[in-house]
Amino acid sequence: MDYQSAYTFIINKLTYELRPEYKYHDCNHTQSVIESAVLIAASEGITNEQDITILKTAALFHDVGMIIGSENHEATSCQFAKKHLPEFGYGEAQIEQICKMIMATKVPQNPTNQLSEILCDADLYYLGTADYYSRAQLLYEEFKTENKIQNQEQWIDIQIRFLTAHNYFTNTARKHGDNQKAKVLQNLRSKATASHPPKNNYFKNISDIILIIFGVSLAALALKGFFVPNHFFDGGITGVSLLMHELTHINLALVLFAFNLPFIIVSYFTVGKTFAYKTMFAAVLLGLLITIMPDLKFTSDKLLVAIFGGVLLGVGVGIVMRAGSALDGIEVLAMYTLKRTSFTITEIIMAINICIFTIAAFKFGIETALYSMLTYFCATRTIDYVIEGIQAYLGVTIVSSSSEEIKHLLVENMRKGITVYKGERGYLPNQFDQHSECDILFTVITRLELRKLKNLIHELDPQAFVYVSSIKEAAGGILKRVSGH
Repeated sequence: MDYQSAYTFIINKLTYELRPEYKYHDCNHTQSVIESAVLIAASEGITNEQDITILKTAALFHDVGMIIGSENHEATSCQFAKKHLPEFGYGEAQIEQICKMIMATKVPQNPTNQLSEILCDADLYYLGTADYYSRAQLLYEEFKTENKIQNQEQWIDIQIRFLTAHNYFTNTARKHGDNQKAKVLQNLRSKATASHPPKNNYFKNISDIILIIFGVSLAALALKGFFVPNHFFDGGITGVSLLMHELTHINLALVLFAFNLPFIIVSYFTVGKTFAYKTMFAAVLLGLLITIMPDLKFTSDKLLVAIFGGVLLGVGVGIVMRAGSALDGIEVLAMYTLKRTSFTITEIIMAINICIFTIAAFKFGIETALYSMLTYFCATRTIDYVIEGIQAYLGVTIVSSSSEEIKHLLVENMRKGITVYKGERGYLPNQFDQHSECDILFTVITRLELRKLKNLIHELDPQAFVYVSSIKEAAGGILKRVSGH
């Protein structure tokens, strides 16, 4: 392998044939990648002369395709290598190895062996060095010339996403570059914050207050127009308050506030101050409206009371929750209890409601209890629709031979976070022995995005296995349905 002659040939090509607008992907970049590759290889214990020559050759040829254009230049570089490397004594197997290494540098990088890892790290070695800002400025100018970016703010955002997702493959690159890369990332985030100062929350707070007033008004109307006149019950703290009111005849407004107050206090420490303040406002307003609003009694038909009263209450509670507040402390209670028991939130809420409806059945009759259960069902389904609507979240699991391309699609195109599991694909009937390692991807999307995602995945891999499931409950967060905490 006559590397030196190949080097002279490629450097001349890059010097005289590369378009001047390629200020980053120039001859200096190629030479820098070669130097970094040799440095990393030595530190990683690569001593075989043939391996070092293969590595240097892949670094030499990895961007020569830029002479033709930046679009898919890695593949063009491989074609160039296959055409010219035989002239310098490279065999077919060596050329194939070099091409695989070049293709591994395509973002998102996908190295399959140690030499490929070294080349990938050498290609982006500047990210963790003091040369970052000068090299990044050249890449910015190159992207600007090709209309890939519009302004400096967009460039900073792109760099933040790229550096956040990037990881070096070799111990050498991580040791020498991770600290500097972290400093660069911190600096970029500071610039992004300075160029995008936090927006004034004044109008958001006003809109939240308006939503809370409207939602509480609907809830009060449901209580005074359907439930109280007909001695009906709901689930949760509202149901406990209605039950206590019927048993003791204490003012309903006072009972509601008294039962919710402890959970408002708990939410102050477990959820957040803003949530607690809004919930306090909603609780006081509900008590006030119940006190001044007369019993309207829209209907005495139990089925209509259960359905329409439940729907009206659900709309009111859902609107309040969309504003980052709550009218019922049961979810706060469930989250507080969840930390101290092995029960899920659903099980805790169900247990509380079983107690409510059981007492109602013994005290007011089984028919009233059953209708109250129907009320609770209508209210909870309505709350789900008001909060989530057609934006309900779906979990998507993807198994594909094109996992790297799909990762890039999800992160860069659809702006989604992903989780990657290591697994194996294959094990088909009559082909049980045929299997291979693969990345299993998981992401969360909305229903509106499902069709777009399926179409994009089908374009990349028509044989991809895509599994979609509804997300009913998530552990680790606090009141996942409530916004604005």
